[in-house]
Amino acid sequence: MRRRETPCDHDGVDGTLESLVISRTLRVPAPAGGPGAGGAAARQLDAALMSVGFKLSRNLMEWLSGIDEVAVHDTAVRVLDTVRTMVGDHVRHNVYFRRFPRKVPDTVEFWAECMQKWLLDPVSPGDVRRAAAQGTLNLLDFPSYGRYLHTYEEMLAAHDDLIASAKDRVTVLHLGEALDREVEDLYLALAGSAAPLNAADLEALPILAEHCVHGRQPDAIPVRENRAVVNRARLDAGVPLLLDSVTDVLRLACALSDGDVTLAEPTRFRSPRRPVRRALLAGLDEVVRDSPAKLGDVGKYREPWKRLGERLHPHEHPAYAHAADVFAVARGDRTARTLMGRFESRLAEGDVTGAARLLSGAPGMLFRSADRLLRTASAADRDAVLDMIEAAAGGASGRVVLSLREHLLNRPDEPGRARVFANRAGRGAVVRDERPPLDGGARERLVALLDAETARRLPPAGRLLVDPDVLDVALPISGKAMAAGMGVLPRGSVTPVEGELLRFFVYWKQARYTTDFDLSALMLDGDYLNPTWLSYTSLTQAGGRHSGDITEAPDGASEFIDLRLGRIGKRVVIPQVNVYSGEGFEQVAESFFGFMLRDAEQRGRPFEPRTVRMKSDLRGAGGVALPLAFLRGEDGRWRAKWLHLFLRGHPEFNQVEGNRVTTTALVRAVVDRRYLTVRYLTGLWASEGATILPWDGGRVPDGPVTFVGFERPEGLHEESRVVTPENLRDLIPA
Repeated sequence: MRRRETPCDHDGVDGTLESLVISRTLRVPAPAGGPGAGGAAARQLDAALMSVGFKLSRNLMEWLSGIDEVAVHDTAVRVLDTVRTMVGDHVRHNVYFRRFPRKVPDTVEFWAECMQKWLLDPVSPGDVRRAAAQGTLNLLDFPSYGRYLHTYEEMLAAHDDLIASAKDRVTVLHLGEALDREVEDLYLALAGSAAPLNAADLEALPILAEHCVHGRQPDAIPVRENRAVVNRARLDAGVPLLLDSVTDVLRLACALSDGDVTLAEPTRFRSPRRPVRRALLAGLDEVVRDSPAKLGDVGKYREPWKRLGERLHPHEHPAYAHAADVFAVARGDRTARTLMGRFESRLAEGDVTGAARLLSGAPGMLFRSADRLLRTASAADRDAVLDMIEAAAGGASGRVVLSLREHLLNRPDEPGRARVFANRAGRGAVVRDERPPLDGGARERLVALLDAETARRLPPAGRLLVDPDVLDVALPISGKAMAAGMGVLPRGSVTPVEGELLRFFVYWKQARYTTDFDLSALMLDGDYLNPTWLSYTSLTQAGGRHSGDITEAPDGASEFIDLRLGRIGKRVVIPQVNVYSGEGFEQVAESFFGFMLRDAEQRGRPFEPRTVRMKSDLRGAGGVALPLAFLRGEDGRWRAKWLHLFLRGHPEFNQVEGNRVTTTALVRAVVDRRYLTVRYLTGLWASEGATILPWDGGRVPDGPVTFVGFERPEGLHEESRVVTPENLRDLIPA
């Protein structure tokens, strides 16, 4: 095997960087080490990885086998720590009912047993006895309820070993380049992403940006919050800033105060050092000097600008007079009309064509306003509006083009249908769509225009090798609400569910206060009616089992729900996590959700990492999390539909019984909504002359291909382009 050059010494390399690369690319940066006989250590690593559902690729095994054994051992420790965290195996998952899913009692029988133990307990607290005398009993007062009554080791002893199956998940880790190169490539991919990043990737970007500030940079950074993170690293390193709007400076100020660069939450600005104040004011001054019309953007964030002005002291820097204008507008001492304000004035006057012409220089705004312009335009104005949209199409981002196309895919022909909204934090809502329909001819012309524009931007695919299972994965037009984790797909994606036993789980660890999360499952028929549920109030329903209620998690706690898919009489299963009391999803030290698939005869522990198909962080605003839904089709097969939604819920005591109506309406709206998927792009590629080759897991073609699938096949030509869920954002055209 030809060995790669690895110029940097990996001894003492920051493990955080290596972990970021492995978890986001499934590539292990080529470990540095002198020639040696690392074969035995490499085989040990491969065996350990198999126990958690991973394995080494052939190239990675060969590389490790040819270097020093000590270097292999050091690499093994870091790789194992990373992949175990990826699947949730870095913590101990205990269950309340030690033999779960066996020996789970009937709910009433279990509660009666808890009460009996309490009544026979000679040291029961007096206040509990007084409550019983008053006729009020609280489950949480029973000493045997809600707390582990056995150790983790005792629970393990009650379960047989997992029987290996060919259906178990095996995720292949591939050989990467040297660490510096892998970190640089990951930085370029995240910073230059055409779609907004999820919270975890946005948190990783500062680490990568600081490391790569003097190296290669993306050709463009289209997402504004990414630009703010990169600008902070550039400011710290003394590199010129990337600013083309006043809001870029505001976002940078938020980044410098460790605040919210998305501007969704208020930031408490710190008082920066004098050189930093000068840099911010100089950047602001240059933006306004070059384009005074950009003062119109200040009004949208008037309050943050006023608070920032108190920290920057613009009056102390008379040389930056244009920057001072920004704060004058924020205070109301100066007027600056916004572009959208002038747009609204034109529409109020009935000048639809003039309003569209006004936005022609801002293609993104024009595309976002296209529906409103077309539904209010007269027949005589529609063609003029469409002409302006067509002329501006080349200036709109690929994400905006796709967003409008997906919008038209769901535009109802008549008012009254349900319309679903989800904000950047995943908070969902359903409203009645009262908009008048679009003219059919205008809609068809706009659809054709958008398809042609998207096809024009797609890179040549040549031969396209496609895994059929990935065709129904939704395009990540926005990744903000998508949870971080392993096997996580964009909202609206549909994937097959293969296996007899479906088991989902939640883990949480409280930070400061006693916290109780509850895992539940709402089950409905094909018309989303006749609900039943599995929860701590209903431990056995529809052939399923709940692992038992845990009500505090100082050292971490887990709950599981076990379902035999063949025994479920319902058509829809909606797992949910409810915050019953204590800290929310964004306050706990750690929380995540996932699901496993296995065959019934495999047995094993409640949590088996190599059967985990998905594990996602639970970080969102609200009291109820809805990660995904499981749907049984007319063909009898089960599929997962990805939701990434949160309900506001109640401040405390959220239960599946109390939110089932809202949950049902929201999930049905998402399930019924149509999403742009990989199938849409492959269809456009085919129309442009690309050769589509279905990937069946066999021999890969000779020569370079564009591969789109769930996992990179071994043996692909080195010049092939590979798109998997880890870099699905690369499909969004610039």
